[in-house]
Amino acid sequence: MPTLTYRPRSSLRGLLTSGAGGGLVLMASAALALVVANSPLADVYFAGLKTHLGPLSVLHWINDGLMAVFFLLVGLEIKRELLDGRLRTWPDRILPGVAALGGMILPALVYAAVNWRTPETLRGWAIPAATDIAFALGVLALLGSRVPVSLKVFLTALAILDDLGAVIVIAVFYTADLTLPMLGGAAATLAALYGLNKAGVSRLWPYLALGAVLWVFTLLSGVHATVAGVLLALTVPLRLSVGRPDDPTSPLHILEHAVSPWSAFLILPVFGFANAGVSFAGVRPAMLLDPVTLGVALGLFFGKQVGVFGFVLATVKLGWAQRPRGASWAQVYGVAVLCGVGFTMSLFIGLLAFATQPDLEAETKIGVLLGSLACMAAGALVLRFAPARPSHR
Repeated sequence: MPTLTYRPRSSLRGLLTSGAGGGLVLMASAALALVVANSPLADVYFAGLKTHLGPLSVLHWINDGLMAVFFLLVGLEIKRELLDGRLRTWPDRILPGVAALGGMILPALVYAAVNWRTPETLRGWAIPAATDIAFALGVLALLGSRVPVSLKVFLTALAILDDLGAVIVIAVFYTADLTLPMLGGAAATLAALYGLNKAGVSRLWPYLALGAVLWVFTLLSGVHATVAGVLLALTVPLRLSVGRPDDPTSPLHILEHAVSPWSAFLILPVFGFANAGVSFAGVRPAMLLDPVTLGVALGLFFGKQVGVFGFVLATVKLGWAQRPRGASWAQVYGVAVLCGVGFTMSLFIGLLAFATQPDLEAETKIGVLLGSLACMAAGALVLRFAPARPSHR
């Protein structure tokens, strides 16, 4: 009898089988933020976020500190999937990779087309280029068995590669003026982490201790502090384990599964609660047509679905990859629409793009909320009524 080989099970794939509960909690926290921001508690909410705890405000601790842990998980998943998971071979990478590329290019072009006359707002071109995996998987969880597992895996792989693109965009395009001594300290710390890896050190505490030092240097260097989380993840040792799911001796597996619940059920909901609060008191109907609001909303709703579905369709028709097994084209289109849910990463990039412009931040939030809600509703509707049997044409 042939020996069965099983692929390792990642923490994000675990969320798939558990109903993507983190996405549902994130939805609830965003809704709560909107309620609180438009209630008698609004002044307390906004003042609390501005309160300083040491050198940083509460909001900065959340966006620069807690989110660095989220980006650590992103980095662990990227390394995990590329070396030992669903993306370990080039044939596995082609379809989600092409989809992620289209899903970043087209939304950015839509945003740029709306904002090309205003250089001040053009800086936000990357805001609609991100996909929020927690929200999207939360919607798929609500649809249950109507969505083939192959599409859930496809969406997960696409979102991981999309996150990789977002990290590169943040590091390259949203870096402030660099402070060379701090940048040198970050480079030296990263070299020490790489040395630990090459020396075969498997205990996690030296990596985490140096990771904290790396975060401080990165924060002070001008590069956004969350990039430190990804860099740390890339140095954590991974013991390849095809046929041995969740190898308990692999440091990367251990850290990944330790961080994942905190990220899904605490860090992302706290980020959503802190950043989704928009007071509608100062919102005018005309703001819906402002370049930032319109560019973000249209980029998420139209740019994402056209980019993802169009690139997937072209790739399959050219014979470079196969459509996800057991999925109809209508279901693939529904998932492409869901890719326009860009909540967490879109808000995060918007905060970087317009860090000193509160009015544009507010327009960004409105655009992200409108575009993401439209994609959630439309994607769920398409998948609810899409024929399950794939066409062979």
